[in-house]
Amino acid sequence: MLSALDKQMLEKVADLHEIPQGAFNIRKNGQGVQRNTTANIDIIPKEDKSGIDIIVKPYTKGESVHIPVIVTEENINDVVYNTFEIGEYSDVLVVAGCGIHNSGSHKSQHDGIHNFFVRKGAKLKYVEKHYGQGEGNGDRVLNPKTILDVEEGAVVELELIQIRGINQTKRDTEIRLRDNAKLIVTERLLTNKEQTAESNITVELLGADSSAQIISRSVAQDNSKQEFYFDLVGRNKGRGHIQCDAIIMHNAQVLSTPRISAHHSEAQLVHEAAIGRIESEQLIKLMSLGFSETEAEEIILNGFLK
Repeated sequence: MLSALDKQMLEKVADLHEIPQGAFNIRKNGQGVQRNTTANIDIIPKEDKSGIDIIVKPYTKGESVHIPVIVTEENINDVVYNTFEIGEYSDVLVVAGCGIHNSGSHKSQHDGIHNFFVRKGAKLKYVEKHYGQGEGNGDRVLNPKTILDVEEGAVVELELIQIRGINQTKRDTEIRLRDNAKLIVTERLLTNKEQTAESNITVELLGADSSAQIISRSVAQDNSKQEFYFDLVGRNKGRGHIQCDAIIMHNAQVLSTPRISAHHSEAQLVHEAAIGRIESEQLIKLMSLGFSETEAEEIILNGFLK
């Protein structure tokens, strides 16, 4: 049975108010606790290591897979290896959030390694939300690694979200695009207190007429530190664009390193990066409407991270 805390965490990381319809796998404190499959989507536990295989049949349309992870104890060090087979011409949503509630003094950590094989003509939307809470002083650590091989004509949309609560994270994302494949990545990140976050995104345009758009928006508060490394590689005719915007506050630090490299004369690659503070004019305007400075800041940050 899921407790009230479990349900609260599932709502935070996977927008689940109840057990979802369709395929799902719920993992808690290093163990699978509930699982369901459908006629078109199978979930099979791995035999050689911790994790699952998610198999979506070709031409599956309009179905979803929820594979949230929740950690509600201290001194947990959980590692999973999940493999996704997204069948030809399917159109599915995968939600893979992780939440840590740590009320103790020892670190709790979850590392998830996700390998996706997105087959010809498929459409995949992948949402990954990370969240942390708990009154203890034990660290909450999340280290996701996502690897995608995107075949001809497939379309992939990634939403990578982490808003407060995680003391330390290292996020690695590697994507390879074949002919006419399309990628959209949206990253949203907020750190505060003494938190640190590192994000590494590498995209290779391997196929002709492949395209990639990467949009990263972050807010760094207090004494937190963020590091971003973007690597966009054009190995064929294609288009790629990186946009990295950050708001820096208090004594925080933000390092952003976008890199583009072309190995083909018809690779068109662009990068933009901007780091700045909240404009005082925006604060003044909202405060003139009756909001406090703190409320005005929160409104601006919420709008920026949408």
